[in-house]
Amino acid sequence: MSYHIIETSQDIAQGVQGLSASCPLMRTAFETAGLPPLRRHENSYASVARIVTGQLLSVASARAIWARVEALAHPFDPLSVLALDDRQLKKAGLSNAKIRTLKALANATLQGDIDFRRFARQDDDLVRQQLKTVHGIGPWTADIYVMFCLGRADGFAPGDVALANATGLLKKLPKRPTPAQLQEIALTWRPWRGVAARLLWHYYGVVKNIKTETSK
Repeated sequence: MSYHIIETSQDIAQGVQGLSASCPLMRTAFETAGLPPLRRHENSYASVARIVTGQLLSVASARAIWARVEALAHPFDPLSVLALDDRQLKKAGLSNAKIRTLKALANATLQGDIDFRRFARQDDDLVRQQLKTVHGIGPWTADIYVMFCLGRADGFAPGDVALANATGLLKKLPKRPTPAQLQEIALTWRPWRGVAARLLWHYYGVVKNIKTETSK
């Protein structure tokens, strides 16, 4: 089975071109914000650990905590993480729940229940299903992994609040769409939903900065 994989900025440009041609809203987002960044990460335990670390945090807080967590283990792999004392991880900024998730994922990886090389060959839904068997990994984490670590061009995260906010703003909706509504809206962006997500995040950031500047 083959998938369209996002590997370079050229892939992003190709997706944005297709989206702009088929969807006026995507064209508006692109004309406002320009090309979004690549946002591509390696397919590894460390990358999923970073996604887990950033759950429900601002971008700045997530970066700061991850920098401290990552510095605790070299290399940052399942064996190294399992060797860490929970107190070390908590001092770095992780909650008890996130520590439990990182260690559950480490054990599942070592036992072969989670196999990142195998994921690269599997269907998106099957990958999500397997990841969600790990304690603390839910739909959002699995969706973000599929988009950024596997680079699947049609990956999407309907439960992401920023994506919902961006879509509501772009479509001038009276309130933020629910995950189910966002999932339905995003069907029109196939097979480039992963690029649409990047463009929406980029658009939202640009618009928020514009509003901040004009309010000064």
